[in-house]
Formats: sequence, C-alpha cells, structure tokens
Amino acid sequence: MTAHAYSINDQAIRSLANSVVAAPILTATKRASLIAEIKQLMQDKDAVLVAHYYTSSDMQMLAEESGGYVSDSLDMARFGNEHSASTIIVAGVKFMGETAKILNPEKTVLMPNPDAECSLDLSCPIDAFSDFCDQHPDRTVVVYANTSAQVKARADWVVTSSIAVNVIKHLHQRGEKIIWGPDRYLGDYIQKQTNADMLLWQGSCIVHDEFKAEGISRLRQKYPDAAVLVHPESPREVIQQADVVGSTTALINAVSKMDNKTFIVATDNGIFYKMRQMASDKHFIEAPTNGIGATCNSCAHCPWMAMNGLEALAQTIKTGCNEITVDENVRVKALRSVQRMINFSKS
Repeated sequence: MTAHAYSINDQAIRSLANSVVAAPILTATKRASLIAEIKQLMQDKDAVLVAHYYTSSDMQMLAEESGGYVSDSLDMARFGNEHSASTIIVAGVKFMGETAKILNPEKTVLMPNPDAECSLDLSCPIDAFSDFCDQHPDRTVVVYANTSAQVKARADWVVTSSIAVNVIKHLHQRGEKIIWGPDRYLGDYIQKQTNADMLLWQGSCIVHDEFKAEGISRLRQKYPDAAVLVHPESPREVIQQADVVGSTTALINAVSKMDNKTFIVATDNGIFYKMRQMASDKHFIEAPTNGIGATCNSCAHCPWMAMNGLEALAQTIKTGCNEITVDENVRVKALRSVQRMINFSKS
C-alpha cells in the first residue's frame, strides 16, 4: 500500500542537493597539518570523533587513528554513548548528530557542518508526516533512522536497515499494521520480505535512486564472476540484480566473507574505504548511475556527506561551534522509539 497524503517535491530536494558545496580539496601539506592539529585538539578537548561509512577516507581514517569509530548511524550513536569523552563529534549528516544527542543528553555533540542534510529526512517533514499518521491511528508508526528528531518522536519504532525486516516481521506476527517512512524503496523491500500490511511514505535517497538495473546488467556481462551488492534503499529493479541485499555494514562484511574477487557495489562510494580495508586483494566497481533514465544528481556519493571536511572539523573543535541541540520534550519522546531499536538489536 502506498501513502499519497503528502506530495514530495523531489525536484526541490535535488535542486538543494545540487547547490551543496563540498569540502575543499587540500594540499598534502595542509592536509597533514590539519590531521595533526585535530588529533591534538581532540585530546585537549576530551572529544571523540565518530564518522559514517559515507564520509571521506580522511574523515574515516582520522576517526580510527584517534580512538574514534567508523560505522552506521546506530553504532555511531551507541559508541558515543559508551565512550567516556564529554564531547562527541559526528561526521555525517544532521539526523546522525541528533540521534547522538537523543542518546547522550549530558554530552556536547558537535558536527563539522550542521547544514549537512539528508534527502530522506528532507522528504519527511514532521507536520505532514504527523498529519498522515493521525489519519491512520490504528497503525504502528515505524520510521527509518534517516529522519529528524521530531519524526522519531512521533514514531513508535525507529529502525536501521540492518534490523528493519526483523522488526517489521515481529510486529506483523503480533498482528500490527504499519505506517512506514520515509524510504519507499526500503519499505517496498521490507513489505516483500514480510508480507506485512504497510502504508509507505514516498521518500527516497537521491544517491540510491540513481542506480539503474540496465547499467548493472551490462556490468555483469563484462564481469561475469562479480557479485552485485545492493543497499535496500535502491529501486526494486536494482535490488533484483543483487547477489546480496543489505545494510552498509552487511555489504562491508560480505566482501570478506564471499569468495568472489570482484564486486559491483550499488551504494554510496564512501563505503570503498572500509571495503578495501576488509579485502585489499579484491576489486570493487562502482555501480553506474548513468544508465537509461538516470539524471546523476548524486553520482553515487551524497553531496551532504561531502561537506564534512578537515578545515571545518578543526574549526568546530577549536571553537565549540556547530553544537547539536534537541528540545528536551522531543528528545524524551524520540528516545523511547530509538531505545526500542537498540533493545531489539541486542535481543
């Protein structure tokens, strides 16, 4: 079932994405100087850096080398919660900083650039989504982690792609009907896997929406022994091409577990940093976004993730600017749905 209560202006979101300015490319000398400075600043400020798999290799490397963490949004927040540092620096997009604050109200949460948005978050404004939920009060509201703190507060459950199928299966077995938001492709995939009664909000990720089945099919012909790895935020036709469909972490794990020497990867190309760490002897090919009908607004990399740069990071730690705050009433409500996700993932 599909939700039509709110008309999403995809073109406006894409236009906004096209106006984003990525972090500047640095000289080797400037880069080395900033990395050294940032490491010292984090020690001085009792700060830890958590970075998403889709940020630059510099950001991921710096997180690892400074005692921080690189992962998906849930583990980033959990790590910050368990770490002793009084300040958490989140390299990613805005909803990740908010999630960290929801779980860590007593800590200072900073971001290199709090204007780093997410197309899924933007596609699901709280007023419209809340109105839609109110129209279906008999349904359990489940939202993807790629949503604002306000939307999480309106939801009964928050999920990541790694546990979404299992959570919906659990709710379906209890006889619950679902409102799902915001990613329509992930919702469609979950619905097919569980047969649950789901109303799907019509958001999408501008990166994964660009992958085309035709392009992957042509690559398969060129590399017949390659395995195709696809994130479930992708269109159904792309998912049908996959040997493995899974979360960011699941796709990374697949490259070390599978015998294939070549992988065609349909997700944000920031993932290659970690994949090459896990399997340096293997060959990774970026799934094309220039197939028939593609518009290539994203070209396999989130423009907002690209805003996370070393210069902005250094300035943030120095000055304490770009602090993420969440209204306490919203935070408490959102914590309930986020905590359900954490508890379920541990069970």
